[in-house]
Amino acid sequence: MSRIILFGVAIVILGSCSIEKLYSVKQTQKNSGFEQVNFNDLLQRYMYKPEGTNSIEGVYAVSVVVLRKGKPFLSSVEREKIVDRKENYGTVAILRDPNNASREYLEISLEKTQLSAYAVRGEFTKLAESNLLIYRHFEPRQQVITYTFTYDSQKDILEGVRKENSGNSEFTYTLTYVKLHPKR
Repeated sequence: MSRIILFGVAIVILGSCSIEKLYSVKQTQKNSGFEQVNFNDLLQRYMYKPEGTNSIEGVYAVSVVVLRKGKPFLSSVEREKIVDRKENYGTVAILRDPNNASREYLEISLEKTQLSAYAVRGEFTKLAESNLLIYRHFEPRQQVITYTFTYDSQKDILEGVRKENSGNSEFTYTLTYVKLHPKR
């Protein structure tokens, strides 16, 4: 009887170990359409930066507001309406990328933890000696959305705007990034 109990306990212990291993293998084998960066790459990008640089690098909370402007049916008066608003819906890290000549900073999502690699979800390129940045956001199926950002270094806030027309309406997407870490 004790042999059966001992055998059952051994099976449960070995089974739980194999399930954990299977999960970690499955995470590493996930195929993503995004560029992947592992933890060591992230650490090197963060640690090997010049001292005292006034940089946008950090961890940010992201909010979005979608505004629709247009004329209602059979009306001559133009109206504005907030279609969608999400406060602090995501957390991202923005890191300098000295290894890539086509971008200055990369953005990764911090929503999922304990991953073997993180997907690059966007990239920032700074315009010559100004507080303006061009942000390219990568969507699934190789779709790229472009925003124009301004950086307020006093408040550590990035704010980006993108406009698109659909029928008789103009949609304005405003992304606001508020820096959480490191604080000045």
